[in-house]
Amino acid sequence: MEQCSASITVELGGKIVAQTTTSWRVLETSHPPTYYLPRTAFAPGALREADGASWCEWKGQAAYLDVVGGSGAVAPGAAWTYPAPSRGFEVLAGAIAVMPAAMDRCTVDGEVVEPQAGGFYGGWITAAVVGPFKGDPGTHGW
Repeated sequence: MEQCSASITVELGGKIVAQTTTSWRVLETSHPPTYYLPRTAFAPGALREADGASWCEWKGQAAYLDVVGGSGAVAPGAAWTYPAPSRGFEVLAGAIAVMPAAMDRCTVDGEVVEPQAGGFYGGWITAAVVGPFKGDPGTHGW
């Protein structure tokens, strides 16, 4: 995990719902990076609480959020946060990650992100990272 100064944008429904140059880039085994953005990076009204929770063996209990974009677009449960992350990940408390596959477009320094395959993972693939990645065909059980 590292603090990152890349320019990050997230778009949904033809609207930029988040924009920042402050984020945390998290790498997990066999995954492209996931970016966690400060809640202040999101436009007012772009996040709302959603049902559901999950457990990460490293970061702890995650809570989910809907992402609300322009033209009434909603990506249900497409963002998550760790309100009280596990030891070693405290810096992520309250930061928000999004599923790039559920957004219209996510960018890192102007490069459009390719979402990590698999429907469950939130990795952001750019030219700076090389797979194979968990989620691709044949990777179940990695």
